[in-house]
Amino acid sequence: MPKQKFVFIKTHKTGSTTSVLPFQRYAIYHNLTGLVAKAGGYVSWPFPPAETDYIHTPDEHYDVLFNHMVYNKTWLRSKFPANTIYISLIREPLSHLKSCMRFYSLPRLLNITSSANPVKTFLEDPWKYRNLSEVLFPYCNVTWDGTRNHMAFDLGYPTEGAEDLEAAERYIEELENDFTLVMLTEHLDESFVLLRRLMCWEIQDVLYDCIKPKNNRSYSYKSYIPTPEELANLRKWKAVDYRLYETFNKSFWQKIAAQGPDFFRELDYFRQIKMNVSLYCHGDQGRSAVSTLTVKASTWSPQFIVDHTYCRRMLAEVQDGI
Repeated sequence: MPKQKFVFIKTHKTGSTTSVLPFQRYAIYHNLTGLVAKAGGYVSWPFPPAETDYIHTPDEHYDVLFNHMVYNKTWLRSKFPANTIYISLIREPLSHLKSCMRFYSLPRLLNITSSANPVKTFLEDPWKYRNLSEVLFPYCNVTWDGTRNHMAFDLGYPTEGAEDLEAAERYIEELENDFTLVMLTEHLDESFVLLRRLMCWEIQDVLYDCIKPKNNRSYSYKSYIPTPEELANLRKWKAVDYRLYETFNKSFWQKIAAQGPDFFRELDYFRQIKMNVSLYCHGDQGRSAVSTLTVKASTWSPQFIVDHTYCRRMLAEVQDGI
């Protein structure tokens, strides 16, 4: 039976704008009820969840959530049934830092705008910038640091715990128990094939646009490779994010290994269908109300039809609600 109760914790600067769309599309097609923010697409970030910040249903029944929020186990379990599947997405910490540097204009915050390579400048001595990189949100008394353990923060670990690695280890172990799947940005195709299998969904449920992914930008230091000393500094500075990534990277490949060799045959099939459907949806036929694309049945999928409605939803922007 397909699993139709899920929470996708949408993390920042991990490719989640692209990755969230299949979850959104699945919820729309299956008429699922979402717990959604009243405004801005943030149920609770960086602030704790509040009853005034989301749209209430008459019976307080919710099937899905896929907005940005700081993971809050106690609150989520008060809103969703026990059989809810928890999913998220994380990214290799160096590439994550680069993306954060650009998106949040961190060189300006850190007063290193004169540097041709702000990532290199920062990594030479991250601790030098600590008083600048930490941001206090006084209205909710929460400290956030866009350069340090941002992914762990999104998953509920406090910024103040950056150097308490024993506490971080315990928290990550708890996350391992809570989450059925933490997807990896660097292995998005493998992530969605594994998701399909774990959720008992169909191939068409997990396709995403590979022609024009969301928020895929170039910038001068995107390909920068740090020196060994700079990388060592980063591993110390973002120690919790590195432990988070290494833990879930290991469990990710363990889950795939448990699927058997057929997984990789399905992966090849998924990539072929993803490209075919993406090309179709970006073409004139994908915008036509009368044209359709028939994807024939395979070992992993029954036959399905791609029409202009499917294309519109596949290429859509993220909606605040459903």
